[in-house]
Amino acid sequence: MRRYSRITGTGSYLPPRRVTNADLVAELAQSGIQTSDEWIVERTGIRARHFAAPDVTSSDLALEAARKALEAAGCQPQDIDLIIVATSTPDMVFPSTACILQNKLGANGCPAFDVQAVCSGFVYALTVADAMIQSGAARRALVVGAEVFSRILDFQDRTTCVLFGDGAGAVVLEASDTPGILASELHADGRYVDILCVPGGVSGGEVLGHPLLKMDGQAVFKLAVGLLDKAARATLAKANLTDADIDWLIPHQANIRIMQSTARKLKLSMDKVVVTVDQHGNTSAASIPLALDHGVRTGQVQKGETLLLEGVGGGFTWGAVLLKL
Repeated sequence: MRRYSRITGTGSYLPPRRVTNADLVAELAQSGIQTSDEWIVERTGIRARHFAAPDVTSSDLALEAARKALEAAGCQPQDIDLIIVATSTPDMVFPSTACILQNKLGANGCPAFDVQAVCSGFVYALTVADAMIQSGAARRALVVGAEVFSRILDFQDRTTCVLFGDGAGAVVLEASDTPGILASELHADGRYVDILCVPGGVSGGEVLGHPLLKMDGQAVFKLAVGLLDKAARATLAKANLTDADIDWLIPHQANIRIMQSTARKLKLSMDKVVVTVDQHGNTSAASIPLALDHGVRTGQVQKGETLLLEGVGGGFTWGAVLLKL
């Protein structure tokens, strides 16, 4: 009998500090950076985001989201035999944030590692976990997206610092006799490294290069819409389904205009798109699991429905996962 994987629990966590556009505009003005709530909303759809306290790490956020996902799945940390964390803002250079999370959870012993695909990270991590479960290498995986992007923002650059926020989302993925993950599609193109990056590193105890985020917004937008559509259609084709079979689109929450364009190409009403970008901003690898958990816990997304998850990120990376909840 073929082995499949299915999501059995979701969870998410946002740090308590909520920063509205008005809050951020006032803070930036103190440094001589001018912007406005209207400018941010018109271009991005973002109205607020959450920032972690200075002593809070990605693993701290991941821990809270993971506990909620485990509770929803009705299992204990000791029941987990694989942990994958998608993050671009790890606690340390090494060990992995997944190993740090494992210890905080008390789930020591199972494989634990990070995936670095920036905003596509959760789609990558979910695909890897699905493959490991299908192969028999794991039975119950904890897959987390967690970010403290506020640490790598350039608050002198109004075109990027208004976009991002901190948070974490998690799912428990379990072996199943019936299909949950139906198909996935992953891609990357390193020719576009420079359009979205943090071009810095650590050497000899010093930071080399630029340690803050740089982005060519127009280039990212142009690439994202087309690539997301291609990934979505390839994933649907693998599952022998069409866009008419999608109950919910849960995209990476980067920019409302990218989300609207993607929905139009898939002939989906925005009523069928889970949108959290207005309240969370872009939380990179955390954005898809955050939106998924929001949809589940508000009752938007129901068990048995077909969901399309998709994202693009620095690298340039992109991908999609089609699943039945």
